[in-house]
Amino acid sequence: MSKQQRAERPGWFITLEGGEGAGKSSAIELLTDKLRQQGVNVVVTREPGGVRIAEKIRSIILDPEHTEMDARTEALLYAAARRQHLVEVVIPALKQGAIVLCDRFVDSSLAYQGYARGLGMEDVWEINRFAIHDTMPDITFWLDIDPQAGLDRIAANQAREVNRLDKEKLAFHEAVREGYERIAKQQPERIVKLDATQSLTQISGQMFDILCERTQDFAGRMYK
Repeated sequence: MSKQQRAERPGWFITLEGGEGAGKSSAIELLTDKLRQQGVNVVVTREPGGVRIAEKIRSIILDPEHTEMDARTEALLYAAARRQHLVEVVIPALKQGAIVLCDRFVDSSLAYQGYARGLGMEDVWEINRFAIHDTMPDITFWLDIDPQAGLDRIAANQAREVNRLDKEKLAFHEAVREGYERIAKQQPERIVKLDATQSLTQISGQMFDILCERTQDFAGRMYK
């Protein structure tokens, strides 16, 4: 990111990615607590969702009864939700200098629809490039877990909602992981791979340390 772009967007956009059951939501909670204890202005959100319109799109995408949904329809819905979420939540928060922690972003579409659904990562990227314009994460934490282990976690957690993607076959979730591997190899400067089998305390601690290391002006700019 150029100095001009950083001046226009003084906040930091941090995303968490991973397959089903990787523990992203719980890790974000712990990381948020760590940051706020240091007086950092943090905005926590998720995709798809985060705002009224995007949450309605989320309910359509993840409804277990919508088994007939076409893969391209799915990709387009994610991109539409992403755009609305960006303009209402992410971009305003970044302009105000906040750290935005987002559960999923464009990498999910590349891994799930582009690779696992077979639509092609380049084609899915073009859809999303239009939606996000030039807004990309500064850092992406990829919580990597064996797909079967992730699905086992979901099955053991009776409080978690079961969505349409959870019902996909194991081969689909294995392809999602392969998709993330490809993205991580293409963008190693942005994507940080973390072992999701570690404790949440370990994972959140590693993320916190990396944030402090990479945001060198962390204390001077982020504190409100």
